[in-house]
Amino acid sequence: MASPRHPWLLRETRRYWGAMSAYERFEHGVASLLSLVIAVLITLALIQLLVRLVPLLLTGALDPLDHQVFQGVFGSIMTVLIALEFRHSIVRVAVRRDSVVQIKTVLLVALLALSRKFIVLEITSTEPAMVAALASATLVLGLVYWLLRERDDRVGPGRRQSGAIE
Repeated sequence: MASPRHPWLLRETRRYWGAMSAYERFEHGVASLLSLVIAVLITLALIQLLVRLVPLLLTGALDPLDHQVFQGVFGSIMTVLIALEFRHSIVRVAVRRDSVVQIKTVLLVALLALSRKFIVLEITSTEPAMVAALASATLVLGLVYWLLRERDDRVGPGRRQSGAIE
């Protein structure tokens, strides 16, 4: 039997299927399908990243200390990490740990995406207003995330785990 901490999706689905409403079944199906699509995309992106990088690294044609190379490689890695985190939030819905995608997860994915944008940003050709807008968005998202965490810390872990909060 699957452990409660790491339930196997199919077994858990069968276990709760009869108790689910029609909408919950629909939500579960959509979450499962999205999770599968994102997993395929992550796999393809990782394969493409490795196919491009490994030969360049082995032949010495890729200088990881070159700023533009670093930006490109790290930007690609961050893209895969963002997709992984996004998929993780969808899997939580599919395995019935959360009924909807949690707002804190969405905020974290957005912060990761903005961090990636700062890494790949070509500062010499970017308007100062764009940099200020990205910085402001990052600050606001970070502040909202912090406020949500503060609220959760005051509420306590019991209500958070039961789904009453978030």
